[in-house]
Amino acid sequence: MPRYEPVIGFEVHVELCTNTKIFCGCSTRFGAPPNTQVCPVCLGMPGVLPVVNRKAVEFAIRTAIALNCGITKYTTFDRKNYYYPDLPKNYQISQNYASLGTSGWVDIDVNGTVKRVRINNVHLEEDAGKLLHPEIPGANYSLVDLNRAGTPLVEIVSEPDLGTADEALAYMNTLKNLLEYIEVSDCKMQEGRLRFEVNISLRESGAAKLGTKVEIKNLNSMKTALKCIGHETRRQTALLERGEKVFQETRLWDEAASVTRAMRSKEVAHDYRYFPDPDLVEIHITDEWQEQVRAHLPELPDAKRQRFIAEYDLPEYDARLLTASKTVATYYERAAAAHNNPKAISNWMMTEVLRELRERDIEPDDFPLKPEGLAAIVEMIDDARISGKIAKDVFAKAAQSGRDPGEIVNAEGLLQVTDTGEIEKWVDEAIAENPDMVAKVKAGQTKTFQALVGQIMKKSRGKANPALVNELLKSRIP
Repeated sequence: MPRYEPVIGFEVHVELCTNTKIFCGCSTRFGAPPNTQVCPVCLGMPGVLPVVNRKAVEFAIRTAIALNCGITKYTTFDRKNYYYPDLPKNYQISQNYASLGTSGWVDIDVNGTVKRVRINNVHLEEDAGKLLHPEIPGANYSLVDLNRAGTPLVEIVSEPDLGTADEALAYMNTLKNLLEYIEVSDCKMQEGRLRFEVNISLRESGAAKLGTKVEIKNLNSMKTALKCIGHETRRQTALLERGEKVFQETRLWDEAASVTRAMRSKEVAHDYRYFPDPDLVEIHITDEWQEQVRAHLPELPDAKRQRFIAEYDLPEYDARLLTASKTVATYYERAAAAHNNPKAISNWMMTEVLRELRERDIEPDDFPLKPEGLAAIVEMIDDARISGKIAKDVFAKAAQSGRDPGEIVNAEGLLQVTDTGEIEKWVDEAIAENPDMVAKVKAGQTKTFQALVGQIMKKSRGKANPALVNELLKSRIP
């Protein structure tokens, strides 16, 4: 057993998918030209008054409910004071004294074992802007884009309940999938919609007392978060084994060097000089409002899994895998709606589609082969228009190019041959060319029979109907 063990917690920032910002009417659309989605409120001009976006509050309540939190009856906003170039007011409107949700939990599946992770709090705040650093040799300036300033954020703070990289990955995936299911965010990490901050400390294995915590900020991918955990575990272990202290600090990830680097000493709450925002009123979250939000929650993963089992007659294993991600579940349902063979479509999803998504590190929405295309491949197999082998080739080409599978089959002459006369010709040629194999088949060697079938399929370039090949070959070799 190693002398030290990591203790891991997360602060997860989620940009909510409201059309407008949290305290003004500016658009939250991603990709607009810099500083074109701003107004006096999100620019922090003197004398302006913020007004709370009700939809953002409801999305935060929805998130807290989904994470089994208690909902605060009376919640307030506070000013978190610190200077940063992309924070135009020199303070951030956040929640410190009355977080919207508290004392929740989420269950994660870690290699078949369920582990409960406690949620300390869920609170609502505004996002900062973004600094752009020119990649020009010798450039000694940065540019500020305030389009993102004021975008509504939910921050989800976990307790330090995680101890391994596998647990951390399961937590991140579970949280992302849950947020997508409840439709509060699209969680596109490449657009900064979902960002992770990892808190990690080391303690002696089996001890109860926690070590000194280090925070790594602004991580836009799960892979990067896992790299940080690995590096920090090694770095802190080396410090402790040399008898040196781990300092409480905030660090950043240097991707080029694959190391974390010190950013600043870690602040605590009093460093931010929190005080209630005098421009924003207290929000009363009544039981009726909570129930209204709860009643409009979309279908959650457990309910969807049970429905897949009942509606599509899928095994538990298939249903669990297909509903682990909302985007995967949606892809499957679209394919199943296009062709009524849910189990065959499930098999293709689990063996081919999910493999492609993992290898390319993309979401189903970005996969070139659309659900209707997958359904078309399964339908062509069911109608005996193409063989399973041809189907794999068609899938690979469609998955790469996005072309319609039917068009690929027609353009490349891949339709399955069912003409008995033509198949008989291939069978006779294979028998004539392989007398040793024929003798072994007559001696009862079934594996050789299948090898001979393979020779015939090779002659037909995979287009011969396999059932007819088997039938004709059996009739030719008594």
